[in-house]
Amino acid sequence: MAPHLTVVIPVYNEESIIASAAEELRQGLDARGLDYEIIFAENGSRDATPAILEELCASNPRLRWFHSETPNYGVALKAGILKARGTYVICDEIDLCDLTFYDAALPRLERGEADMVVGSKAAKGASDQRPLIRRAATRVHNKLLKVALGFQGTDTHGLKAFRREALLPVIQKCVVDMDVFASEFVIRAWREGLRVMEIPIQLHEKRQPSIHLFKRVPNVLKNVGKLFYVIRVRGT
Repeated sequence: MAPHLTVVIPVYNEESIIASAAEELRQGLDARGLDYEIIFAENGSRDATPAILEELCASNPRLRWFHSETPNYGVALKAGILKARGTYVICDEIDLCDLTFYDAALPRLERGEADMVVGSKAAKGASDQRPLIRRAATRVHNKLLKVALGFQGTDTHGLKAFRREALLPVIQKCVVDMDVFASEFVIRAWREGLRVMEIPIQLHEKRQPSIHLFKRVPNVLKNVGKLFYVIRVRGT
């Protein structure tokens, strides 16, 4: 039987927190009485993450994982979504696993108020505890999306919940990878007239990001440029 909820979490070199974060999330979902599965989309790890995931998933049938050879957040996240079986899907981050977002987003989906709920770090009422440089990078990225693609929201990357059936056609149209895949996913949902709702989140990361901020910039610019061409020029 398909579960009510699938949680998809991309992971890369997370041996220090994967076991504790997975257990905390599992306990929280069990306490809420949810019928769920958790899919760990492991991509390109060179530490003990795969071995830890193998042990975790072997001991709990609600946990699944798969391996991608190349570190690529977007490819891993997309593959995890396509493997999801739940009526509803939440895209989470291993350093967040914020169950207060689940508590706020799932009822909105279940009541039919939205097709997608985005947890925004920049919306009114949000609390973003990351370093100033990363908060500024989020604002710059969102401004770039507004200018290049006409995006009208405040955030695209991070926590997202959605009705799987409604969003699968959108996933199939996405063309970019790495970090910008998450942005394309939200922007395409919005452009196709689906009901996309933002809610503020309280962001407290469990560790520093696994990939340095400035190493992401060239790929972000390349993929936003590709999106501009595909969406604005070709109209697809």
